[in-house]
Amino acid sequence: MLDPRTPSTPLTVGFDARLPTGRTALFGAQHLLALTGIWLFPGIIGQALSLTPGQVGLITQGCFLMTGVITILQSSRLLRLPIVQGPTAAFMVAIIASAQNFGLGTAFGSMMVAGLVFALLSLPLRRCGLFGRVAAVAAHPIVFGTLFVIIGAQLATIGLSGWFGQPGAPGHGWPLLLVSGCTVLAVMACTILGGRGVLRRASIFWGILAGTVLAASLGLWEIPDLSAVPMLGAPELLPFGFGVDAAAVGLMLLAFLQAGTESMGMYQLIGRWGGEQVDVERTNRGLFTEFLGSVVGAACGGIGTTSYPENAGIVRVSGIGSRFVTMGAGIMAVVLAFIPKVGLLVAGLPGPVLAAASTVLFGIIALSGIQLLGEVVWDELNLMVAAPAFIIALGTLFLPDEIVAALPPALAGIVTNPMMVGVALLLVLHLVVNHGIRRLLPPAPADAADPVQDRRAPVGPTLS
Repeated sequence: MLDPRTPSTPLTVGFDARLPTGRTALFGAQHLLALTGIWLFPGIIGQALSLTPGQVGLITQGCFLMTGVITILQSSRLLRLPIVQGPTAAFMVAIIASAQNFGLGTAFGSMMVAGLVFALLSLPLRRCGLFGRVAAVAAHPIVFGTLFVIIGAQLATIGLSGWFGQPGAPGHGWPLLLVSGCTVLAVMACTILGGRGVLRRASIFWGILAGTVLAASLGLWEIPDLSAVPMLGAPELLPFGFGVDAAAVGLMLLAFLQAGTESMGMYQLIGRWGGEQVDVERTNRGLFTEFLGSVVGAACGGIGTTSYPENAGIVRVSGIGSRFVTMGAGIMAVVLAFIPKVGLLVAGLPGPVLAAASTVLFGIIALSGIQLLGEVVWDELNLMVAAPAFIIALGTLFLPDEIVAALPPALAGIVTNPMMVGVALLLVLHLVVNHGIRRLLPPAPADAADPVQDRRAPVGPTLS
């Protein structure tokens, strides 16, 4: 057990601690429900590409399998951290853009090729693993602190807007807004009033349960028809065929860069919460597992993964840092991959309820970034790293429609994604300004803090 009074270790249950089976399953289910990408992204891809429900189901099964296998490996022998992997929006955008131009089989095939490239760059050997070696540069608080704020702001676009439901659906508008608001209040009440017990630690789970029950009692949600799918069914290998295109591979490489960079930040952030230093070799093990697992998952129609910020938020809110809990979430995901009926039932949870519960976590992500930025010495050079990257990345959400329409679909998918634009700008500006221009300027006074290396402030949200 970690001392909850220690600012740098805000966990009440450490990484290697084991909980009773019932609580492990409960907290693992909470992590699984927070993987919004599994519940949302297959359907969004299906709608954008006019796929059949059966095809969307195949993507969903692939996502469950990919999520489960990688999460189990990250939580057990390889990374040994409470990390949960899940589909990321960067790959969703890349799949849609690639499939519209080259077909779905080429989109997933190109993802496999790009994943193999990054897996080779992250080999967990002493003299290999080049990707992980950029952690000393990329994991600086100015990079990941700003990136987390950008991510939180981008996620806000799918947070509150999802509280109202879909136009034409039962309860669209104020009725579902009421259900969503009650869901958030339930999460807040369990967190604030739940003491140190299971009520607080599983607040997201209880909030989703309360919102679902309320929606059902008001006639706004019902259990989906499960007769359309068999009880058991394995994910298919190459369900959409296989193809490779250079442009699609390039788009997928950028998605892997964003996903891997975000994952490195999560390794560092969660590692510090548990009082552990995640070194280069350990980082490479996690990245290699993520990249190679994404290759295997893409072969079954799964969307590429990253380490989910929402699940980091759950770790922080609950104080449960046990990697055996996240391993349990991975096991559940693998089981769901082979039971289409259960997957359809869980995926049929009311969208506004999931959106409302996730909104709380999105805010925690942004505040985690703000606290990381508290470590930075804000001189003029650091301002010129973070300020342009932050405002330009968020500005991509508001590009004129006629400008976006004139771009090739693959390029439009990049420049309209704040996370991808933010990662690229932050890394380039940090390298050029802090590791280039700063070294050419006269040295700062001896008693001044080093703006690049300063680590004075504790890391992690201070919401408790």
